[in-house]
Amino acid sequence: MKNTALTEKHIALGAKMVPFAGYNMPVTYEGINAEHATVRNGVGVFDVSHMGEFILKGENALDLIQRVTSNDAAKLYDGKVQYSCLPNKDGGIVDDLLVYKIDDKTYMLVVNASNIEKDWDWIQQFNSKDVEMHNISDQTSLLAIQGPKAADALQSLTDVDLASMEYYTFVKGTFAGVDNVVISATGYTGAGGFEIYFENQYADQIWDAIFKAGAPYNIQPIGLGARDTLRLEMGFCLYGNDIDDTTSPIEAGLGWITKFSKSFTNSEALLAQKEAGIQKKLVGFEMIDRGIPRHDYEIADAEGNIIGKVTSGTQAPSLQKAIGMGYVAKDFAKEGTEVFILIRNTPIKAKVVKFPFYK
Repeated sequence: MKNTALTEKHIALGAKMVPFAGYNMPVTYEGINAEHATVRNGVGVFDVSHMGEFILKGENALDLIQRVTSNDAAKLYDGKVQYSCLPNKDGGIVDDLLVYKIDDKTYMLVVNASNIEKDWDWIQQFNSKDVEMHNISDQTSLLAIQGPKAADALQSLTDVDLASMEYYTFVKGTFAGVDNVVISATGYTGAGGFEIYFENQYADQIWDAIFKAGAPYNIQPIGLGARDTLRLEMGFCLYGNDIDDTTSPIEAGLGWITKFSKSFTNSEALLAQKEAGIQKKLVGFEMIDRGIPRHDYEIADAEGNIIGKVTSGTQAPSLQKAIGMGYVAKDFAKEGTEVFILIRNTPIKAKVVKFPFYK
């Protein structure tokens, strides 16, 4: 099992460590509900150094990205980030990812930890025009500082005007005395904030500087447990749960990142699916009766017919109610539709709601 450059810090802070995507990761420090509230109302720090980073360079870097990703990367400008996915040849998704445009010949792709090797091999097989590819995942640390107080807590560490950074943009600058740090504003919590990418050797220095600068704002370390409840309240997909090799981006509600203005892997079949209409759809639901939905629980209609399956579910700390996501037959995907989650074979009433759950 791999460690991040900050694993010892987490252990010293008393984090509960668990194996996640091949890494030894902190799942909680003081408890999921408390950490969740810290991010929603204040500021918290996630070590997400397990994520993968690839650099693509050369005249044909954009061409390669256009052929393997679903979104239109030609629309990117220097310093802009784009959410996208890697479609497979069977209608499913190899991974979802972020594309960072550094300049016309240089891009950074940020991929899920569990898929680093899979994604690398997938992209490499389409690299027919000698694009220079570098997997910098093992040399790169990544911290996500999230919450409404993030800009104030971090501002003393950089000359970059954090409060004026637009959503889904990034800059390279000096941060905590370290040069060439990528500072981005994407976020996976719906609470605002920044991601800081840097070389492993600076991990302790940057971590300590963040906690010193953030102390007046009661900055706290946050584990992966609260990361999951925060993203779920926003209706953000998690690879391996809500999307995978068998789920279509159209079914998953990711039509907005699936652009048919260009040709990409399996684009013709996905366009045909879009035009013909999907048979199932990823929806959000909230529980009406008492019960917590979990991954793989079946979803039924009022007559007991199985109409789908739960992909993610939790007791949402900000909402004080149980929520979930799942694929249902298209006739049951309309907002307000009553469905039943089978919890230990007992049908528990829920209703379909619009994303995000937390507004």
